[in-house]
Amino acid sequence: MRDNSADYRRLFLQALPLMDVRAPIEFAKGAFPGALNYPLMNDGERQKVGTCYKEQGQQAAIELGHRLVCGKLKAARIEAWKAFAEANPDGYLYCFRGGLRSQIVQQWLQDAGVQYPRVIGGYKAMRRFLIDTLDQAVADCPLTLVAGLTGTGKTEVISALDNSLDLEGHAHHRGSSFGRHATPQPGQIDFENRLAIEALRRMEAGCRQLVLEDEGRIVGSCSVPIELFRVMQQAPLVWLEDSFENRVARILGDYVVDMQAEFAVLYPQNPEASFAALSEHLLGSLLRIRKRLGGERHQQLEQLMREALIEQQRSGEVDGHRYWIAALLEQYYDPMYAYQRSGKEQRVVFSGDQAAVVEFLRERAAAD
Repeated sequence: MRDNSADYRRLFLQALPLMDVRAPIEFAKGAFPGALNYPLMNDGERQKVGTCYKEQGQQAAIELGHRLVCGKLKAARIEAWKAFAEANPDGYLYCFRGGLRSQIVQQWLQDAGVQYPRVIGGYKAMRRFLIDTLDQAVADCPLTLVAGLTGTGKTEVISALDNSLDLEGHAHHRGSSFGRHATPQPGQIDFENRLAIEALRRMEAGCRQLVLEDEGRIVGSCSVPIELFRVMQQAPLVWLEDSFENRVARILGDYVVDMQAEFAVLYPQNPEASFAALSEHLLGSLLRIRKRLGGERHQQLEQLMREALIEQQRSGEVDGHRYWIAALLEQYYDPMYAYQRSGKEQRVVFSGDQAAVVEFLRERAAAD
């Protein structure tokens, strides 16, 4: 595979299968969506070879690698690579720099009768391509941000548009103290890679401007890339509005009903464990903002939440959660957002309900 950006574009636009032959520790630090890890060396073997390289040089390290990965172990790994190649004939393999490790895997596959291409430049070059792609998207495509009070459905607006980037979706976090999901967030590099690939696909589809949710620098444990965040601070805003009742209902769905379903998937045969995990999640989320709430207010909300959880466990009804959700909006989130809007008022170019905002943003994109 030639080492140029057109090749990397095709890899990511077509979501071609990728076999990552780096060590598991490297893969865990950052990978590409859909890539599978079939390492040439495991972490311990890689460490031994690396130490040998530093102390005795490249040739000694190569010889050690061949001694470590030989016989039945080598045969088993070749069989795993063959199975991947046969299941994914349009795929590619790569290592960190597209060098020795991927060459060895490619050669061993060839010796086993399988011709399989590798990515020249490897993970490092593909990662560089994605970083540059996101920077280019930010530079070339004006941004518009969707803002609004908690529970107005900003994520629903983002998902309804063909020219949006879903920061919360890629971060696997709803962007608030209650925003965690039942499963972990991706690592920072994985988050950035997914975001850049979405930007690449938007530009390939002809988008000349991009819409994002108005987020802080941090979405859970993921940080919005610094250049993107810098431009977001100057971008025009559309302000999404909805009734208080609708907002409470939406948050009830997101924070309670959907989370209950997520934990049920994790504990399919154990409803008690599922409910305990939900309770821990909600109470822990409230505890994280205790200092900002103040001790007395936190205590009041916690009591409402515990009563709702008891009712839910006893009868399955979730309506009791509406009381603490409404109080949290009135006493915490709404005053905070009102303060934040006061500093952004000059940037607001449109306000309306969900249908009006989606229509405005689609017309704005079509007019560009």
